[in-house]
Amino acid sequence: MFVRGLVLGVLETNCWVVADDAGGPAVVIDPADDVYAILDAVGERSVSAIVLTHKHFDHIGAVRDLIAATGAPLLIHSADAGDLGDAVTTGGAQFGFTHTAPAPDRTLDDGDVVTAGEMTLTVLHTPGHTPGGICLLAESPADPAPQLFSGDTLFAGSVGRTDFAGGDSRALSNSIACKLATLPAETIVHPGHGPDTTIGRERRLNPFFPRA
Repeated sequence: MFVRGLVLGVLETNCWVVADDAGGPAVVIDPADDVYAILDAVGERSVSAIVLTHKHFDHIGAVRDLIAATGAPLLIHSADAGDLGDAVTTGGAQFGFTHTAPAPDRTLDDGDVVTAGEMTLTVLHTPGHTPGGICLLAESPADPAPQLFSGDTLFAGSVGRTDFAGGDSRALSNSIACKLATLPAETIVHPGHGPDTTIGRERRLNPFFPRA
């Protein structure tokens, strides 16, 4: 699997460009800022979809420009889909940011699958950071370990904050316990901020993971 991470914007958000290793189209996850850097990472591939892990302003800064450049459809979970055009509900207005995004072309729900070439991305609905927060479990025939794009649900050693509007600490704990802690230990985690980790490492060290 081709995975290219870009750290973009003032909040150093991780944007991910993902594709199979067979020259298939790319999926761009959380285009936070700087459409030119994203297009450079995409290279000669087409873009089959732009997927947002949630609605927050620091994950959507380049959405409009990327749609204009590629024509790719925008996908987000249905519970966050209605808020993208309002800088208050995307969380930016309180910090002086006006980032918004257009209405999505497709809404996602738990268990939906996004395909790109030989790669599949399975949607795991993980509410808590936002009502419509998702993770994407990527699998490709050539890769022995799955890869999880966790947005702001899970970080190395921590989890997403729940004190913004729509946040729910109990829902986030349930998402971690039911959707993520049960994944194989070798699952590589690519979060929305900070360094990569694995599910096995988080089981051992993350204080927000359930303990036996």
